[in-house]
Amino acid sequence: MFLLVLLHIMQSSVLTRSCPALCVCSSGMTEPRFVQCSDPGMSALPVNVPADTVKLRLEKTLISRVPRAAFYNLSELRFLWLTYNSITSVHPSSFVNLKALRELRLDGNLLAAFPWEGLRDMPRLQTLGLHNNRLSSLPAHAALFLPNITYLDLSSNKLTILPAELLDLWFPLPELQEGPFQRKILGLHDNPWLCDCQISMVTSLSMSLGSPVVLMDQLLMCSRSVGLSGLLLTQAELSRCMRPSVQPAATRVISPLGSNVILRCDASGYPTPTLTWIKTSAYTDCCQQDLLQNSEQLPRILESFMQESPRVGVRWSIISLNGLSYKDAGEYRCQARNMAGISEAPIKLKVMGITRLSRVPKKKTQKTLSKSSPKYRKPPRTPATKSLKEKESQKTTNIPPLFQNNAQEV
Repeated sequence: MFLLVLLHIMQSSVLTRSCPALCVCSSGMTEPRFVQCSDPGMSALPVNVPADTVKLRLEKTLISRVPRAAFYNLSELRFLWLTYNSITSVHPSSFVNLKALRELRLDGNLLAAFPWEGLRDMPRLQTLGLHNNRLSSLPAHAALFLPNITYLDLSSNKLTILPAELLDLWFPLPELQEGPFQRKILGLHDNPWLCDCQISMVTSLSMSLGSPVVLMDQLLMCSRSVGLSGLLLTQAELSRCMRPSVQPAATRVISPLGSNVILRCDASGYPTPTLTWIKTSAYTDCCQQDLLQNSEQLPRILESFMQESPRVGVRWSIISLNGLSYKDAGEYRCQARNMAGISEAPIKLKVMGITRLSRVPKKKTQKTLSKSSPKYRKPPRTPATKSLKEKESQKTTNIPPLFQNNAQEV
């Protein structure tokens, strides 16, 4: 009994010594280690935080920057709160080795930019709080590092435009969705958004039945230009958004083997849609064995030979197929997409021709030589090959003498 008490005292003294100055630490024996530092005089991150810390909370301090590898020794950290400090910069490598981190909160700081690429060092991160900062823009590449984030709070910043890449991430097409369905919670309110199609679509899609996105506050304000007073975003703003309409030049094309073909489609919509060509299927009725030997993975995205937008809201695109073979036959789809939706039109291409020239075996015939050939020999005469004159003379000689005399007289 005495030994157990002594061991408990020794452990408590060790834990007390390992707790950073100006911080409060939990015992870590019956529950995960918790460290909280909220002294208003603290101006730098503590350096001797216990390695087994699971939750670290630094708030209401004078800390102004988060340096490189600031939490490298805290590999077991799951919750990191750096809220309501004076942080103006975060190094892209600040979160190296935080592979177990689930929640990162930087609310109430002075961040004008955030190193989105640093999220790669936190593969299990699900919650990211950036509420009440000074973020003025969201880069398009931020979408590359946010697929696992299910709670993102960007409210109370200075954001004006939402990149299309984020809408593609938050509202994926059913055929492009990978893995199980995960609903995302977004905080976009209290930002000076511009009244454009992107922010309108977020509001509209989030209110649809079964939406993958839930807004913390659906009453978003927007202005028609920077500096003007905000307006409540309503369904009236959606009148500017028009779902794409696709019109192919032809829906069925038949072309001979070896020829060149150009497929074209036109699309209209607002914002101006982008066009993508996709080969969805192949015909195997004519040359199935050859196609199986040279099979390709379908559907397959094709590169446009040419694509132009003569004016806002209109775009056309063509693809060129040269030297047609049977593997080019099949169904092609011209897909138009913008923030208001997606549309596509099929074009069926059939290739006509002979699949294989089969050689007809030649009959064995006796070689004949021309008369001019030096090897040519005149066939020997046989009784069956006598000439007509010889036959006539033979008839005359065979007439009896009596009839010969009479013939001469006539």
